[in-house]
Amino acid sequence: MNCHPERSEGSGVRRKLQIPRVALLAVFSLLPIAARPAHAQTETVLYSFTGGSDGRYPEGRLTSDGSGNFYGATTGGGLGSGTVFELSPNGGGGWSETVLHSFTGGLDGGTPYYSYVIFDSAGNLYGTASQGGAYGDGVVFQLSPAGTNWTETVLYNFESQSGGGHPQNGLIFDSSGNLYGMNSAGVFELSPSDGEWTEQVIYETETGSYAGLAISAGKIFGVGMETIFELSPNGDGGWTPTVIHTFTGYPTDGLTAESAPVPDNKGNLYGTTLAGGAYGKAHGGYGTVYKLSPGEEGWTEEILHSFKGEPTDGSGPWDAVSFDTVGNIYGTTILGGTSRVGTVFELAAPIGTGSYQEKVLWNFNISDGDGPYGGLILDDVNNLYGTTIAGDPRQGAGCGGYGCGIVFEVAGVFEASSTTLASSPNPSTDGEAVTFSAIVTSNAGPPPDGEIVSFMNGKTLLGTGALSGGSASFTTSALKVGKTAVTAAYGGDSKLLGSKSAPVKQVVNKAGK
Repeated sequence: MNCHPERSEGSGVRRKLQIPRVALLAVFSLLPIAARPAHAQTETVLYSFTGGSDGRYPEGRLTSDGSGNFYGATTGGGLGSGTVFELSPNGGGGWSETVLHSFTGGLDGGTPYYSYVIFDSAGNLYGTASQGGAYGDGVVFQLSPAGTNWTETVLYNFESQSGGGHPQNGLIFDSSGNLYGMNSAGVFELSPSDGEWTEQVIYETETGSYAGLAISAGKIFGVGMETIFELSPNGDGGWTPTVIHTFTGYPTDGLTAESAPVPDNKGNLYGTTLAGGAYGKAHGGYGTVYKLSPGEEGWTEEILHSFKGEPTDGSGPWDAVSFDTVGNIYGTTILGGTSRVGTVFELAAPIGTGSYQEKVLWNFNISDGDGPYGGLILDDVNNLYGTTIAGDPRQGAGCGGYGCGIVFEVAGVFEASSTTLASSPNPSTDGEAVTFSAIVTSNAGPPPDGEIVSFMNGKTLLGTGALSGGSASFTTSALKVGKTAVTAAYGGDSKLLGSKSAPVKQVVNKAGK
């Protein structure tokens, strides 16, 4: 696939990818989920871009408004320099695209490379465009709804000689309404005051890094291609930078991060690297999914998955990962798979001391998508939505014969489940039998009889019980005197996601008291 417009190193935009073919930040609690049986997913092309007024080459991920509509950007088409679009259900089982803004490449900006859009609380959209503006070096823009129309306002015009230029990827907000993003100089901050926006570069990164940012607990996290950095407020209105990891590449680490790490609510970071990992030595590695965990002596990295490349696995993960409510990880690769044009993958969260297990949920085959540079978003029943930069050549014959890009859905991933736990008697006495009873429910009803619930104390398996009518129990008289926190974990099946209960604190008193 070579559907990208040519981009040179010196132009201030992303270099052209050089690896061979073979090759709503969600906050969640990581929960132990067992491996699940195979289950066939389905992919649906929701919309195929024609390359004309509707746009072409969507590179970033989608944004949901919470009402079933999706928003995104294309780098071409429209009036010539890309679009911001809305995709909405049409009531007849299909989807309709509406162009909210067509970039001219002039004062309004143009070519939103790898950009996604974000909402504020008033329903306005914000994003970046890498070209155009007053100085030709890109803009930060706002789109405001007015009835059925949207009005664009350029919030800031970049000038490469002063504060960097050519922003790529999307933006993040902090709690004070400041915007942050990345351009040719590094990390920039835009602060509103009296109707104007003031820019300052708060951290300089390696040349060529435009990977976007994440924010958690007031700290900003990002990547500099070969490093992961943290920006912490210094108390004087500025920022203290710390490099928390430097990638070393094949065979034990990732290399070339193209997306921001994603924080969880325990302070861990998760992300992808385009290269590195344990497989594909001749190509510098097929890429990784990594986890960084904070500790008293710094951050510790764990490689959760090294991609193996075609035909059984993907290669080259580009964008950030996403999570479901039980800690399973989802993402895309731009290469690899059975047709060498990318995959959608899942890393199922482990149970106990196990490891993440990868499953390829979908192999793109050009007709249904080609090159998913953007990441994924999930709905409340775990359907996955994303974009590919090319695909469906039946549309957009002017896009080099590869198609002009699509919006897709991967369905049939799994239904969510919920597990609750109770114990009796509580408190108990030393040596007395205690029964733990778990109930597993879902929107699709209880799991089939005979499926297993694991009763855990931390990472220690206490015992198991078979479900019957959505209930399972486990009885033990071996608990030690004191308090023991017990949870029930349902591992899921071919239709249901696994789930974990809140802990029950079982009190065991000494006999005779």
